[in-house]
Amino acid sequence: MNLTQYVDQLRQELAVAAEAGGDEARALAERLTAPLESAARLTLLNALSAAADEITVDLAPGSVDVRLRGLDPEFVVTPPPAGEPFDAQAEYAALMAARPTPPPPPPPGTPDAVDDGGTARVNLRLPAHIKSRVEEAANRDGLSVNAWLVRAVSGALDQPDGRGGRAGSGGGRRETWNSGTGFTGWVR
Repeated sequence: MNLTQYVDQLRQELAVAAEAGGDEARALAERLTAPLESAARLTLLNALSAAADEITVDLAPGSVDVRLRGLDPEFVVTPPPAGEPFDAQAEYAALMAARPTPPPPPPPGTPDAVDDGGTARVNLRLPAHIKSRVEEAANRDGLSVNAWLVRAVSGALDQPDGRGGRAGSGGGRRETWNSGTGFTGWVR
């Protein structure tokens, strides 16, 4: 596509507009036309690229690309594959069918199904490597990070051997020992 005719048309329109301003405006328009040419070409290329992107969306799975050869753009059209026409709804249904199904919700009576009617907000700071592992585990289980953490904490607190730290579960005394290694824990 030759842009020269469009740039020349813009130059002529600028000259016509400058005529109304007198000799000084006409001289200024003549000085501006050379630097304006490259700006006009760049603006036209941006407009053509945006148009190609919009056409590509409608043409999917085909595409339209704009390539620059010398000073002039060239369009490269890649048509959709031959055969069945593209059906966006069928494509979406196929993608949804291929997704792994999330695990079923926990049965009633599990720790995260218990609702005492209230919630409390807690700010929890995790090291980055643990946070990423929590996010992966939550995604794997089909849960939000918050729901996964509630389930993990509830499970830890309801351990039958009493190591969860529940009140009245054998009692314990918190001991901290630190000589550079930083041990912290519960002892009986």
